[in-house]
Amino acid sequence: MRHGDKINNLGRTASHRKALMSNMACSLIEHKRIFTTLAKAKALRTYVEPIINRSKDDSTHSRRTVFSYLKSKEVVAMLFKDISVKVAERNGGYTRIIKTGNRQGDAAEMALIELVDFNEIYSNGKAAKTEKAKTTRRSRAKKTTDAKSEGTAETKADDAE
Repeated sequence: MRHGDKINNLGRTASHRKALMSNMACSLIEHKRIFTTLAKAKALRTYVEPIINRSKDDSTHSRRTVFSYLKSKEVVAMLFKDISVKVAERNGGYTRIIKTGNRQGDAAEMALIELVDFNEIYSNGKAAKTEKAKTTRRSRAKKTTDAKSEGTAETKADDAE
């Protein structure tokens, strides 16, 4: 019986599961999104989110700790150089799982797991919303007062001459 056992074994031995999670995490970090079964995606989320969180602190110790999980120098460098910069202000929830239906052959539930900050579709919508927020009435009033003060300063300088 598996009372209180919270890990999803995915029908594999411990060493096979560890290798699977390491390879899937490397692929996710390298490609920013991967297509897999829902069970593997949920297991991968619990595996990769602490690794991404660890990458926020760029120290030798954290790099070695992350390398012990990922086993790829290129992926570790990419994680600390690109991904940690984008997730620096985020407190958690670095991945998103999107269910995509069932697989044709065995009807397994399939899902797309992706890094949240690297989805162009959602980030473009947020950028457009922030631009609208910048063009509010208050900010326009500031700009007009600044322009008026500059114009009055120029006229005062002209009057002084």
